[in-house]
Amino acid sequence: MSGRTSKIKVNIRKATIKDVSAILKLIKELSIFEKMSQEVLATEENLRESLFGAKPYAQVLLAEIEGEPIGYALYFFNFSTFLGRPGLYLEDIYVNEKYRGKGIGTALLKHCAHIARENNCLRMEWLVLKWNPARDFYKHIGAKPLNQWVVYRLTGDALERMAKL
Repeated sequence: MSGRTSKIKVNIRKATIKDVSAILKLIKELSIFEKMSQEVLATEENLRESLFGAKPYAQVLLAEIEGEPIGYALYFFNFSTFLGRPGLYLEDIYVNEKYRGKGIGTALLKHCAHIARENNCLRMEWLVLKWNPARDFYKHIGAKPLNQWVVYRLTGDALERMAKL
């Protein structure tokens, strides 16, 4: 899917194994924006295996301008027991700061929404940091914050302890 946004021709395409280094670079940019760069453990090797190996866990869309990756969306499918149907979970959506406000994030979201529809998903979800100014945009497009839900996470030693129970 290609489109014109603010006189910039952006191309949205599915990433391939050849894009792993570009994906990792964009992940690191996102981590800096989110003030979480110390948490990035991803490597080209584990991204290659996790995204393009025998059992891919997620898929990536790249936004490019003149062949240069300037943004991405990483998503996977989940399942709603209440709906009895799949959903699309958007783990990351990121556009390089230089290109923000030009419709590129919207183009990535739109592409994800098309993928969700093509896969019979009844919903698309993502998490947003409370301070992220994109929250206003998400509300504008009709996304609703789910304030009644609290995210819990097991990592590190806590995850190991739980697995041993």
